[in-house]
Amino acid sequence: MRRILVVGAGQSGLQLALGLQAKGYEVTLMSNRTADEIRTGRVMSTQCMFDTALQHERDLGINFWEQQAPKIEGLGVSVAAPDGSRPIDWLGRLKGYAQSVDQRVKMSGWLDTFAQRGGQLVIHGASVADLDYFSRTYDLVLIAAGKGELVSMFGRDAARSPYDAPQRALAVSYVHGLGPRPEHPETEAVRCNLVPGVGELFVMPTLTTSGRADILFWEGVPGGPLDVFNGVKDPAEHLALTLGLMEKYTPWEYARATKVELTDAGGTLAGRYAPVVRNPIGRLPGGGLVLGVADVVVANDPITGQGSNSASKCAASYLSSILMHGDNPFDEAWMKATFDKYWFTTGKPVTQWTNAMLGVPPEHVLNLIGAAGQLQPVANRFANGFDNPADFDAYFYDPEDAADYLAEVASSVPAPAPASGASAVGASSAE
Repeated sequence: MRRILVVGAGQSGLQLALGLQAKGYEVTLMSNRTADEIRTGRVMSTQCMFDTALQHERDLGINFWEQQAPKIEGLGVSVAAPDGSRPIDWLGRLKGYAQSVDQRVKMSGWLDTFAQRGGQLVIHGASVADLDYFSRTYDLVLIAAGKGELVSMFGRDAARSPYDAPQRALAVSYVHGLGPRPEHPETEAVRCNLVPGVGELFVMPTLTTSGRADILFWEGVPGGPLDVFNGVKDPAEHLALTLGLMEKYTPWEYARATKVELTDAGGTLAGRYAPVVRNPIGRLPGGGLVLGVADVVVANDPITGQGSNSASKCAASYLSSILMHGDNPFDEAWMKATFDKYWFTTGKPVTQWTNAMLGVPPEHVLNLIGAAGQLQPVANRFANGFDNPADFDAYFYDPEDAADYLAEVASSVPAPAPASGASAVGASSAE
């Protein structure tokens, strides 16, 4: 029986530990918090997961909350104009539903499950010195803790990391009492509200510790009008700031938020980090090697909602590579090949798309977003790109590809008379 140590109890670490455990591996999991501490702590993310990532959980039989969590069937994009109007507003339909389960619910539940199934659980914040000792007794050490001292073992890959500073200031509020969007009151959807030059507001349904809720998530350009949450400790003040900014920049979302209240005292989160790709292999002082997992090695800004999706896909990819490796040693060549497989199938397309969305959108992207309001197939394809970001390579990055795609769709779909169109988006972007 091969012995594997997983450090970190987030989406990737727990999914991987449970998957290895189910395949008969002797797994030790290190977490810096108990299940109860996670359950009663502060929210950790927004974690909207799309169909492919959810399927990895189904495959392992750990989709414990699928029946309770809201089924998200659409993804909408709205673009704000300076006068508070929406020149662009559309809803794309997802092929398979997405879901968001508060990580306090999921990670505490999975941690309990791992222990109940006989896994060795160590509650300890691991240091490099600890790992130097442990690495001698395990066949493989996986680092899935994306913050703290351990990350320093993995050097920044400058060629794959165009940013060296945070590109957004992040502020999250979990709330009860949000009303439906009147245009589609029957559809659970993620709403992406773009405020050119200022930032983005994402609104999404979730399952939290107190049942169904909604997440209000501002991403602000650093130094801009949304960058006001740093140092705010009082949850009520955090929510008041969130709502005030919604009233000013996205009044259509504020209109359904006038009666919201926080789900709990731990229902807010604020921070920022620089997107980064790191070298996947860490070398311990004693010469042992460890392999980085998910956001330890590929950490993107949450503007495209890919964090938990990428973590799930990374765990599934690594699990497959471990199982296929059999009894062979987990050496440096295997570690590199294992990461490369994940990078080229998931990490690279997600990183390319996310970095593109962080920048000022070029004209052809504005045209695509505008056209999606007139051509439903374009809206649907853009929405489903959140599940499969590799699809954007076919039409999103190159102006000629985008023009060819729009011409092809327009010729096959009878379009209504044009309304505001892409020019309206361009005008709002120029403000």
